[in-house]
Amino acid sequence: MKHLEWRRLEELGAAYFEALGFKTGLTHDRADGAVDISLYAAGTDAACMLVHCRAWDAYPIGVKPLQELRGAMSASNVAEGVMLATGRFTPAAHGYAAKEHIELIDGAAFLEKLAALLPEKAAALLKLATAGDFLTPTCPRCSIKMTARKSTREGRMFWGCTNYPRCKQTFSSATISPA
Repeated sequence: MKHLEWRRLEELGAAYFEALGFKTGLTHDRADGAVDISLYAAGTDAACMLVHCRAWDAYPIGVKPLQELRGAMSASNVAEGVMLATGRFTPAAHGYAAKEHIELIDGAAFLEKLAALLPEKAAALLKLATAGDFLTPTCPRCSIKMTARKSTREGRMFWGCTNYPRCKQTFSSATISPA
């Protein structure tokens, strides 16, 4: 779970909420980084919940991404939110989420939620999560798979867009899984 690339985590999250009976809409504009999935109750056109997905966090997730989600919830006039992450949350994040009607789902809790589904739904979601290249990140600007690179100055590893130099999108070495 910790190595799923961000787009696959979003797709898996959307499929999970669809299995629960929600209609979903994926947000592909990651400029603000606040909302990835909008959830709609059956027969409604307005989102009833917003879900933000965080992949690859090497450190516990703090309050800042939750504040971004809360801002998006306010802008969309939505009372509930979910932060779905492969990592863990800080105690401060848990306190903030409880006050702001945000459910926190870390990697272990998400696996438990998937396992609690009907066996055929759980198997279908596992198949979705692991189909094809689910480890190499997708460039949020170009929507193509990135490549592992090494900086010429410091020798650090990072993910870089294959459209470089037109696209300079990168992700830190913490997101590169060991070979």
